[in-house]
Amino acid sequence: MMDWTDRHCRYLHRLLSRHTLLYTEMVNAGGILYGGTERHLRYNAEEHPVALQLGGNEPDKLAEAARLGVQWGYDEVNLNCGCPSDRVQRGAFGASLMKAPAQVADCVKAMRDAVGDAVPVTVKHRIGIDQVEEYAFVRDFVGTVAEAGCRVFIVHARNAWLQGLSPKENREIPPLRYEVVHRLKAEFPQLTIAINGGIRTDAVVHEQLAQLDGVMIGREAYHNPWWLTGWDAAFFGDTRGPDLTRESVEEAMVAYMEREAAAHGTGWYAIARHMLGLRNGLPGARRWRQVWSDHRLKDTPPREVMALARAHAPAADAGTDADSDVGRAGTPPIAATAA
Repeated sequence: MMDWTDRHCRYLHRLLSRHTLLYTEMVNAGGILYGGTERHLRYNAEEHPVALQLGGNEPDKLAEAARLGVQWGYDEVNLNCGCPSDRVQRGAFGASLMKAPAQVADCVKAMRDAVGDAVPVTVKHRIGIDQVEEYAFVRDFVGTVAEAGCRVFIVHARNAWLQGLSPKENREIPPLRYEVVHRLKAEFPQLTIAINGGIRTDAVVHEQLAQLDGVMIGREAYHNPWWLTGWDAAFFGDTRGPDLTRESVEEAMVAYMEREAAAHGTGWYAIARHMLGLRNGLPGARRWRQVWSDHRLKDTPPREVMALARAHAPAADAGTDADSDVGRAGTPPIAATAA
């Protein structure tokens, strides 16, 4: 989900859920150190709790990036060992790191030494790579990394094929095997184990939480963000949430667009792209999306764009859509992320 779950996306998601743990897109540790620390680490204070997800394979660079993440106030630092993209593979990190558990352990130890007890250092990974489906492979990976002090593992319940599949195909073709994640939890009961991959309904989240410690939601949260509005009550026991409507969220995002333009010169269209799923399944949703994604309007003030979009979208009732329409980790039982 690189280029998707940026700070603008996370601002939207925080409007929808107070408690969900949000993850950044994967940020290369070298980019933080040499490509502009502020550009990579700046976020909105409203996003907390928010985890910084790092990519890389060099312990010293990851340690320094983690230290900077703590300085900037992130609540968790996560090492991505699950991304299968060609760009990430060329850098020999992401899912490629599962072939080198001792190296991952060295990275985790260096990161933990750098941050101390300030925040947890966690790992996101797959259940295997290529056609290696033996449970022992992922078991040994988790065991080795846990010995370096990692206590939280977010497990995408598919293999990552490093050759022959695109990133999109890697999310669809390798079969989901939730039972592997359940077996990890049974073998490592002292660890916090969260699951990721193919989860689209509250019912499935509840099923997984009966056996595991957390659930991470990726693309479903992005494409159907209104689903998040039910999470605080369903998974955190908080029924005090604001009486949200899609219209009130849209208005809050327009106010955010105006602040971002004034403070940073950000065009509204860089923000609006993240809320295009807000009205999924409702009358007029397609035309509403077309207006908000029309770059011919990019010089039009966002409030005027909102008025144009709403001309095609009847007011929507507050509440959560049915599962057929809208559809982590550690202490929070559910998270939205860069997967």
